[in-house]
Amino acid sequence: MTDPSLEAIDTQLIHLLSQRIRRSQGRSPSTSSVQIEQELQKAGVPPFVWNSLVTSCTAALATHPLRLPQEPQRCITLIGGRGMMAQFFRQRLEAAGHEVRLLGRQDWPQARDLLEGIDLALVCVPIDRTLEIIRQTADYLPATATLADITSLKGPMVETMLAVHPGPVVGLHPMFGPGVESFLSQKVVICPGRDRPAWQWLIDLMARDGGDLVESLPDEHDQMMVTVQAIRHFATFGLGVFLAEDGIEVGRSLELSSPIYRLGIDMVSRLFGQDAELYADIMLANEERRGAIARLAQTFEALAKQVQAKDRQGLIDAMEAASETFGSETERAVRESDRLIEAMSILLAADRVVDSTSSISPPPDVE
Repeated sequence: MTDPSLEAIDTQLIHLLSQRIRRSQGRSPSTSSVQIEQELQKAGVPPFVWNSLVTSCTAALATHPLRLPQEPQRCITLIGGRGMMAQFFRQRLEAAGHEVRLLGRQDWPQARDLLEGIDLALVCVPIDRTLEIIRQTADYLPATATLADITSLKGPMVETMLAVHPGPVVGLHPMFGPGVESFLSQKVVICPGRDRPAWQWLIDLMARDGGDLVESLPDEHDQMMVTVQAIRHFATFGLGVFLAEDGIEVGRSLELSSPIYRLGIDMVSRLFGQDAELYADIMLANEERRGAIARLAQTFEALAKQVQAKDRQGLIDAMEAASETFGSETERAVRESDRLIEAMSILLAADRVVDSTSSISPPPDVE
């Protein structure tokens, strides 16, 4: 009897994983018992493989079918629909069985047809064009259709949508960028505007896809985004510019670094792989953001002066004072970052195996 092929093993594994996920419904996540540990050791399976599998099966319980059997098909127009975030929404909406139309910059002569009879118009354009496009869209939008946007500034957007459209309105802010495959554990901020029953189906769809949804008033959202986005992006941006100007060989630094440093550099490198105009607009969006960035720069300058003065105690005092602000969040951060480091370590080990395998030349053909 020959050993089964890798493809046959994978097929069996998929069926077993399906059974495990179903059996896990309504149960607390299992932990490795002594018996499991013995079985892993006997089979030569590293514990991290088992732990990753169990964690993934548990995470799968956060998702449900995107479309319920009794749910009607909706028609959605994505304005700016050829952008990367719009394409993400298109993929998830079409996966749920809904009809999706795209209205790009060159499609406005057909706007009346593309917006006719729809249930939702989702504005997915850059911040500096959003207000103009909201007003332009409202001219063609049916009164019963929901008008929504996904920009990172909510106050002016929601206010304008409510003013120019008499029908349902909701402001959305997906707190993630292109590259994800679903809403699983992705934060989406919801700023209710008007007539919630008309757009609740969209919120439910994101929740069934595993989304982490949180509601906020537009003003609260905009205030929090000063910290969550503007100054964080500026700090990351500044570090990247410094590394470039200082001539740091980033690749070599990764070879001599820990996984936590690699995660940090990945976040810096990721920013510079994105749309420069988008991040510039986020930092420059309003006076509040620009003022906070200026204060952050002043803080860096004050700390740098302490370093230059070799003020050891001043640096310690500053760290202890800041620690009080973070409080118990430091414990959570250590737990989460430990798991991120473990996940990164597994990913890097897998990459090394793949790289070493692909570098092996195939044997020459024998005639």
